[in-house]
Amino acid sequence: MVEKIQKTGRILIVDDNEDLLKAAKIFLKRHFLIVDLEKNPEAIPSLLHNDTYDVILLDMNFTKDVSSGKEGYYWLEKILEIDPSAVVVLITAYGDVQMAVKAIKAGATDFVLKPWENEKLLATLFSAMRLRESKMEVETLKSKQKEINLKINDSYDDIIGQSPAIRKMFETIDRVAATDANVLILGENGTGKEMVARAIHNNSSRRDQVFINVDLGSVSETLFESELFGHKKGSFTDAKEDRAGRFEIANGGTLFLDEIGNLSMPLQAKLLAVLQNRKVSRVGSNKEINIDIRLLCATNLPLYDMVKENKFRQDLLYRINTIEIELPPLRDRFEDIPLLSNHFLQHYNKKYKKNVGKISEAALARMQKHTWPGNIRELQHSLERAVIMSNSQVLQPEDFNLNSQSQSTGGSDGENVLLDQFKLEDVEKILIRKVLKKYNGNITQAASELGLTRSSLYRRLEKYGL
Repeated sequence: MVEKIQKTGRILIVDDNEDLLKAAKIFLKRHFLIVDLEKNPEAIPSLLHNDTYDVILLDMNFTKDVSSGKEGYYWLEKILEIDPSAVVVLITAYGDVQMAVKAIKAGATDFVLKPWENEKLLATLFSAMRLRESKMEVETLKSKQKEINLKINDSYDDIIGQSPAIRKMFETIDRVAATDANVLILGENGTGKEMVARAIHNNSSRRDQVFINVDLGSVSETLFESELFGHKKGSFTDAKEDRAGRFEIANGGTLFLDEIGNLSMPLQAKLLAVLQNRKVSRVGSNKEINIDIRLLCATNLPLYDMVKENKFRQDLLYRINTIEIELPPLRDRFEDIPLLSNHFLQHYNKKYKKNVGKISEAALARMQKHTWPGNIRELQHSLERAVIMSNSQVLQPEDFNLNSQSQSTGGSDGENVLLDQFKLEDVEKILIRKVLKKYNGNITQAASELGLTRSSLYRRLEKYGL
């Protein structure tokens, strides 16, 4: 069984010593699926254009130049030019260790001394293969992220609105996006903090790199360091393999820490240390990894009040809020409700294959008087419910099931918010039940359609007793 698992790698060995090549193949073919041999380094470009290898074993010196290692440097550079994610292990003699170390700085992964010990060679190759897998995973993630960003832009056309409050926010995003400044995004639940974070990333110099979103509200105390900083195999009970943390994966791109106000004081201290040093160490390792990220954070909690109450570190607040962007609640941008409503109407018409033509003026007027405690998310859910339930081509006020007592013209603000919250929860419960039924209880698919994380959906299922 172990033999099957091991025999998956593709190894290329480039060396002008035929005896060494034959001996290497005899030993390594027992452990790897493919072991290709090549005497002539001039064949490297052709080999790499026609095939891919998990590890390339490259000699430092060939017959043209038997001692300086210049040929090894040259072909190392060529290999990385053809495949930047290639993992190259150098073959070198005892006297050339300093030269090999220099080559590692130029992009090689490791080196082996010849004559080598078989077990050490095998351990080096397996380690190099794991590195190659990690590199490929990161490349796949980057590709997926580009596709996700394109879909987000196509589907939502960025942020919708023309009100003075939203135009002011657009101006701030325009000024901030081109910089690498840390940004703190403040706003009530449902105002679109993640969309603003994505807009900043998509308009920054890091737009072609990854955007990594971490919902800190769903990360437990025990898994915080592993999730954000990564871990080494065996560092704790469930650490069955090496794993890169979110900081490491986001390297070169943008890291968005949502719900940062939910972090406990001890976790805030750990986060602050990483942000100050710009280095992370995986759990179970003393090796520091340099990180280069654009940091964006968001919360709906009053961080300044929390600082006064000793619930949030002032030094961490200073570190994350070089620039602040405060998102206006929907009740402060009621002019945008028709735009947003028509956008969601078109979206859900397409999604549910309906043909609802428009929203009546009376319905829009009623919606503009509603306090919308759930903000854009509540508006979106209301439109989704109306499109699903309506049999008419024109949506009327009664299609939205908005309680008249919750309008701004009647009742105290506290009463309005409370009544609206009950209504929002009713709608959310109905939608969750409907989507779960659609996907036969599949949590992953249901969460994706609802725009929630799996952990957020589980919390709602527990809350509503579903």
